[in-house]
Amino acid sequence: MYRILLLALLARVLFSAGFQSSDLLKLRSVASVQFSPDGSKIAYTVSRNDVPRRPIEQLWIMTMADGKSICLSAGMDPSGNPEWSGDGKWIAYSGRLGDKSGLIVARPDGTDKKYLGPLEGTNAPLPTTGKTIAWSPDSKQIAYVSAQPGPETADATGDPVVITRYLYKPTASEGNSHFNDNKRLHVFVVDVAGGQSRQLTTGTHYEHSINWSPDGQQIAFVSNREPNEDQFFNYDLLTLAPSTGEMTRLTATESAEYRPHWSPDGKTIVYEATKRGLTDLETTMEDTHVWMVDSNGKNRRELASIDNRQGEPGWSSDGRWVYFTVQERGEVHLYRIPAAGGAPVAVVNDRGSVGSWSVKGDQLAYAFSTPGDEAELYLKTGDGPPKRLTDLNHDILNEKTVEPVQSLTFISNDNKWTVEAFLTLPADFHADRKYPLIVNIHGGPHGQQGPAFNFKNQVYAARGWATLMVNYRGSTGYGQAFTDAVFADQNGNEAQDVLYGLSAAMRRNLWIDRDRLGIEGTSYGGQLSAWLITQTGMFKAAIPNAAITNIISYNYMTYYNQYEQMEWGAFPHQGNLMDVLWERSALKHIANVHTPTMMVHGENDPDVPIAEAEQFYIGLRDVGVDAIMVRYPREGHGVREAGHNVDFIDRSIRWYEQHFPKQAINGPADKGSERCRVNSHARSPLPCPPLLHWRPPFRQEPRPAHRAPSKRPTSMSPRNLARRCRDTHPSRT
Repeated sequence: MYRILLLALLARVLFSAGFQSSDLLKLRSVASVQFSPDGSKIAYTVSRNDVPRRPIEQLWIMTMADGKSICLSAGMDPSGNPEWSGDGKWIAYSGRLGDKSGLIVARPDGTDKKYLGPLEGTNAPLPTTGKTIAWSPDSKQIAYVSAQPGPETADATGDPVVITRYLYKPTASEGNSHFNDNKRLHVFVVDVAGGQSRQLTTGTHYEHSINWSPDGQQIAFVSNREPNEDQFFNYDLLTLAPSTGEMTRLTATESAEYRPHWSPDGKTIVYEATKRGLTDLETTMEDTHVWMVDSNGKNRRELASIDNRQGEPGWSSDGRWVYFTVQERGEVHLYRIPAAGGAPVAVVNDRGSVGSWSVKGDQLAYAFSTPGDEAELYLKTGDGPPKRLTDLNHDILNEKTVEPVQSLTFISNDNKWTVEAFLTLPADFHADRKYPLIVNIHGGPHGQQGPAFNFKNQVYAARGWATLMVNYRGSTGYGQAFTDAVFADQNGNEAQDVLYGLSAAMRRNLWIDRDRLGIEGTSYGGQLSAWLITQTGMFKAAIPNAAITNIISYNYMTYYNQYEQMEWGAFPHQGNLMDVLWERSALKHIANVHTPTMMVHGENDPDVPIAEAEQFYIGLRDVGVDAIMVRYPREGHGVREAGHNVDFIDRSIRWYEQHFPKQAINGPADKGSERCRVNSHARSPLPCPPLLHWRPPFRQEPRPAHRAPSKRPTSMSPRNLARRCRDTHPSRT
């Protein structure tokens, strides 16, 4: 009894300096950032978790002269989407005033607030949308986007519910219903002084992502004008004359255009775009790049020749430069390029991830997440060093130790790729001890993980657990060819990348306990988690979240049915693809599973419907595997409510602790005695132990032949499972 009490006390002391799940409720981060026209103030939003359900954002305005900020929200009221008037005398935003929610204007000091009208939304799947509020250049009118009922709304909300649309389910994050509300987004204009509003667009299409031209004559916007827009996702750029309602189409491509911005002289529009003829509603295989087009729709050209995914572009004050973010090797950097053409230049390439940003003269304000903190507001003047303007998490981080994240690379199983992974060290690290490790797999598959602050990984680290994140083939940030490498090969070589990454980490770090390995992930990360436990028994516990377990049923139940067509180059009913998809479904191989599994899912997930978890859960129980299913109400794709996330982390910890072999004493590693303790103020650990040659005992079913009727990239060659896992030692990478 005394020994148990002593161990509990020691554990409490050990973990007190690290993160606990409940700390999530205290953390805040900077989201949107926008300079005032004269550069004297910055409007920024702060995301907070200390609310009953989902996190909210609130709008703040900082005065540059003294660094003081005021909040435009009362209590827990949300506010966001800030847009300054051209004369700098007003700021428009979405928020609440009294008992009304919608479009609000206020003075920069928060006074003279005025409600102008509703900002109705829709739950329809509309990815990568841009601004919903835009001022006229004379600061007298505001264009805004709001939803109106569509022709199917009544039938889809009646008794019985009658479905006529192909895209009949809501967007992934909604979580409160099962059906698309069929409302259409349209553009409106309101007079700021008088409050009179008029609707500029009508019909069954969606118009959004607005930007008002400098001469006041046109509003640029984005819309899918395809006759079968539910089945073919294809945004194009258009302009609208607010005085007459006349529309002009600027692009007519089979690819997608996003988020337009007029140049200061009104002659050019810069925007994001893809090139391929099939771009998906949700995850997109092709990297978006920065493009430009003349205001008359001519001379469309790609601006930045960087072979990586680029974010929303914007202009410098004088129109000479175009700024945009770039995903690179697990990080997000900010670049700029001469508008007239030339070489791009990195403006912010520190270790971490740039979020929203705003430029005024030689000053750059931006949100930035470092390895040691959530996104904070930073200011960079010219070529000078960045200055942090906010310290939202000082009180909590001052009492915590943020464990370091190391990068490692290895050669893929087919010798075609150098793959990168990120290893978070456990707390109180000693190289001569043993520590569990959790493989945390990102979703997408076209996404990335990196060294920026990851709360759940830090909670695990505080318990003495390492985490490994592998940017498997298909991830972004490593060039288009790498992203394409998952084409027609789901649950194939990219899954081997995860295992080979784990193998490389264990062979180089002998302190990783091979008897205490866990695996988890969300969305595509959940899919790989479920798949890998059908291929290997090396994991002692698994937690697939929002996982696709039956690719066939998923294709016909998800809200965005183009996904498999894009990822495999054909519809499931074409050729022998149906057989291939079943062969690559975890459910087919469920008899191979021996790993205790906790299935986690949002109750109202329209992206990966909860039936995917239900099928796999029953299958696990049928074959005698220890399994539970956790269903979170009011959640769509992924877990968003702060309270649910705290519960999810706690349940994950208990699940791993329940199934990891008990370790009374932390024994020595095979080799090495270096003490590699690193805290948030010391980012350079001592060298890790030497390489240990080892390969995981995984199984892989033979790959069926499949020829996709597409000119897209071909799938990877079959794996030679007898081949030794080759990799690159850190000293040579």
